[in-house]
Amino acid sequence: MDDPLKQARIDLAAALRAAEVLGFHEGICNHFSVKVPNTTDRFLVNPFGLHWREITASRLLLVDAEGRVLEGEGRVEKTALCIHTALHRRNSRAVCVLHTHMPYATALTMIEGGELLPAGQNALRFYGDIAYDHAYNGLALAESEGERIAHALGDKRVLFLANHGVIVVGRSVAAAFDDLYYLERAAQAQVLALSTGLPLKRVPDEVARRTFQEFASTDSYARLHFEALKRLLAGADPDYTT
Repeated sequence: MDDPLKQARIDLAAALRAAEVLGFHEGICNHFSVKVPNTTDRFLVNPFGLHWREITASRLLLVDAEGRVLEGEGRVEKTALCIHTALHRRNSRAVCVLHTHMPYATALTMIEGGELLPAGQNALRFYGDIAYDHAYNGLALAESEGERIAHALGDKRVLFLANHGVIVVGRSVAAAFDDLYYLERAAQAQVLALSTGLPLKRVPDEVARRTFQEFASTDSYARLHFEALKRLLAGADPDYTT
């Protein structure tokens, strides 16, 4: 597509619609954003009050770093503004920022010392690349809380927020969504394994590191996965592109 802003709108709308289909949504809560191509201080974000199934490309808000709506109808939810503005500014990977309370990953944030352990192949996609904020600090209703969360993420691409949910960042919508999908699948497998009451069989660190690097060399998979999801959406709900 010749119009990079239009493409960004379509991709972010697709991510929100696909997340709803997969059960990653929660009411009208949570928020996805993506930097506007060729800018440093503008991003697209879903407006407060819309269910993700209602999102279309044109209904996304274009906002500046101060949260002022430049295009679109509606407003940015306060926690979305505090979290996403700080992350887009501080983390070089954060072209796209996805925040959810998806059930299995969130379940791990509710366990004392809960972390995604290297016990399943999908978990190895994230080996050494997850940050953990072990101190729940209430709703992110102040800029300082967004800055604290951004500091906790550091240069990682995933952040587990204690008693709350997760944040995934990526250099594209496709990359971030692929990580969001496999993060939830890895968390689901771990929760199911722990439910047996038997100890987890951890992968040795050396093998985990090597497998992480092997996953890193397959970056085209994320793009192909996301394109497949968009084709499925186009068949079921083609209006998301409007």
